[in-house]
Amino acid sequence: MRLRDLPSVDELARQSDDPLAVEVARKVVTRAREQIQQGDDPGDLGAQLQAELTSARAPHLRRAINATGVIVHTNLGRAPLADAALDRVREIAQGYSNLEYDLTAGGRGSRQDHVADILRRLTGADAALVVNNNAAAVMLALAALAEGREVLVSRGELIEIGDGFRIPDVLERSGATLHEVGTTNRTRAADYETAIGPETAVLLRVHQSNFRVVGFTAQPSLRELADVAHRHGLPLVDDLGSGALVDFSDEPTARASLAAGADLVCFSGDKLLGGPQAGIVVGRADLVEKLRRHPLQRALRADKLTLAALEGTLALVIDAPDEIPVLRMLRESPEVVRARAARLAELVGGEVEETIAKAGGGALPLTELPSFACAVEEELAVKLRTGDPPVIAVVRDGRTLLDCRTLTDAEADEAAAAIAAARP
Repeated sequence: MRLRDLPSVDELARQSDDPLAVEVARKVVTRAREQIQQGDDPGDLGAQLQAELTSARAPHLRRAINATGVIVHTNLGRAPLADAALDRVREIAQGYSNLEYDLTAGGRGSRQDHVADILRRLTGADAALVVNNNAAAVMLALAALAEGREVLVSRGELIEIGDGFRIPDVLERSGATLHEVGTTNRTRAADYETAIGPETAVLLRVHQSNFRVVGFTAQPSLRELADVAHRHGLPLVDDLGSGALVDFSDEPTARASLAAGADLVCFSGDKLLGGPQAGIVVGRADLVEKLRRHPLQRALRADKLTLAALEGTLALVIDAPDEIPVLRMLRESPEVVRARAARLAELVGGEVEETIAKAGGGALPLTELPSFACAVEEELAVKLRTGDPPVIAVVRDGRTLLDCRTLTDAEADEAAAAIAAARP
């Protein structure tokens, strides 16, 4: 094809009645012109137009099947929601709600009231507040309690969380000043005691949820930190990060943190809690009220769909925790996972391989969960990833592994169909 043989944009666009046809046709013709100038054949422009229109109309945020064995997979959206949480979202999203309306008083209410009671019940806190993620919760707490003043943090807790965000940066954006205490591997309660001065506003403890320091180490207990803080009339803020409300061997709960003397505890809603993305703050009523009245709270507050999903999830923590997908996957026995892998392997002619699953999301970094995968040909990985729905697996030792700890039985059937479609 020569340049003079190219159709005009209008001519190509008339092959479709899609409102996007002119815009897409312009893109197709421009690309074809560049290809001809480079000596290449641009191919069937009409087919390209249809393919581009199909791509433009397809949703970009798509459901995916997680066969990686990483339960709280940040890149794949972290915690899948329970059916009860989805039901609450659908109910609230399809119409109006009492988000900020007090049905008893017949006047304006607070969106924070909808989950405050159940959070108090689950954690033993005096009060609670919800914002859009845990980094926001920490930033709001420091802005409300320590803006223009110092926050004491151990050098061993100046961690980096996902996508390059660092605790010192969050602290700086809050308007507070960082005062480092101790060393990377050894910090004692006395280090905090010595560092406290007239400009000190808060002691901040950051839980090492996404790593551990081992060997020649020392770290004060939360109760020891609370004693130091309270002797000087200062609040202790505990950033738990992963946010467990049920007991895990290596992860403190919000209730335990408050019982040990923390004045405020911040944690995530979409990690070990298994709910929607949210930052939850629980603790002393007077401090929570300072956060609620701070101007940043309005910018960081959670929306009605987040609150609906969170309320649904929190109810399950009390009544049926194993119905929360994250908790179910963390607790599921290796025998059940192996049986799922064996069934998938039988369906697709694969092999069962023993693997190690992880909690993910920066939680329980040292915990290894015995798991089993269905192993198939390495070359299927790309086809599975680009299929509909995408199946995200792991390539290891020349094979594609579909870890069955992060698959439901129904998803295993979908994965089997995807493998069959991907094979020649």
